[in-house]
Parts: sequence; C-alpha cells; structure tokens
Amino acid sequence: MAEPATKAANYEDLYRIPENMTGQIIDGELIVTPRPSRSHALAATMVAAEIAPRYSMEGRGGPGGWIILIEPEIKLDKDVLVPDLAGWRKERFPWPEETNWISASPDWVCEILSPATVLVDRIKKMNIYAREKVPYFWVIDPRDRTLEALKLVEPGQWVVLGVYGADDKVRAEPFPDVEIDLSQLWLERQLGSKEAGPDR
Repeated sequence: MAEPATKAANYEDLYRIPENMTGQIIDGELIVTPRPSRSHALAATMVAAEIAPRYSMEGRGGPGGWIILIEPEIKLDKDVLVPDLAGWRKERFPWPEETNWISASPDWVCEILSPATVLVDRIKKMNIYAREKVPYFWVIDPRDRTLEALKLVEPGQWVVLGVYGADDKVRAEPFPDVEIDLSQLWLERQLGSKEAGPDR
C-alpha cells in the first residue's frame, strides 16, 4: 500500500513555529532550526560591521551602492530562505514591497555554519543560490575558523576564489575595498582564549 503524499509546506506554516527558532521552506519541506549560537552571531555581526558601513552607507570610505541585511527572509520561487547575511546592489533591491519577504535574489550571500545547519547550508541552500544565479557566496565556519569565498561562473558551477583561516586578513569579492581581520570573528579570540568553547 502506497504511503500518502506529504503535503508541501507553505508560507503560513512559518507562523506556527516557536519564536526562538528560525523557519525556512526548502524543496517543499519546512526546516526549523535553533536561533544562532553566540559564536555564530558574533561572526555575522563582525562581518556586517566591516562591510555595511563602506558598501551600504555613502561617505564612509567605500564605494557604497549596496543594501546589506542580517537574516533577511527571501522568497525564491517556492523556497523561503533566511541566510545569515545577504546583499543586493541598490538598483536590484525591490522597493516598495508589501510582503515581509524579499522577492529578488541577492547579489551576495553569507552563510555561517553550525552543527544544526551545515548540511542545509552546504547542499540545499547552496544549490538554490546557484539555481537563482546568486553571483557570490561566502561560507564561514566558526568551529574551524575559516572563510570560503565562492563565485558562480556558470549555471550550477561554483569556483573557489579563496579559503582563509584563523588570523588571515581577507579582501574578497564582491567587497574588495574591505579588509576583514578573521581573528575578530571568533568568539574565543574576542574573549582572550585560544581554545574553542562548547558554544559552536
């Protein structure tokens, strides 16, 4: 006897998840994950603090021209994603929109890995970003203290622009005017400890 077909998740399902969780719809499946840990949140905060002033605030020593958002909700076809960071060139940013979600694919996405999200970020979401022709994709791993910068060169094919770690000073596309000191992204370094704690 055939099993009944599973009903695909819809946007209304996102309203029913607990407030301390993050919900996404990927390939018709509702994926619910815990809110980011403190290590995860610090990495996102520090990257945004470096990029946003120069690229989304005119007159701050950079070229401007971008909208940079932390944890925006983005609807791409039937998928609803919440990347850790995303950026749009201003001329591509949809405004006004009556929906909470953003309808245009980003020009840059940054996902920060955690044990609860690594497979979703590395496989499912990465494939969706390629499908939607997101030009640049950064992957940050606080556990291994690495940043990987990728560029979409043709449909479905990412090339690695660079892999950086520990205390590297990074200038990576699409934000070459910003030098990011990776040592500032890791919580244990901020706290003065060389050993990683349990918060990963």
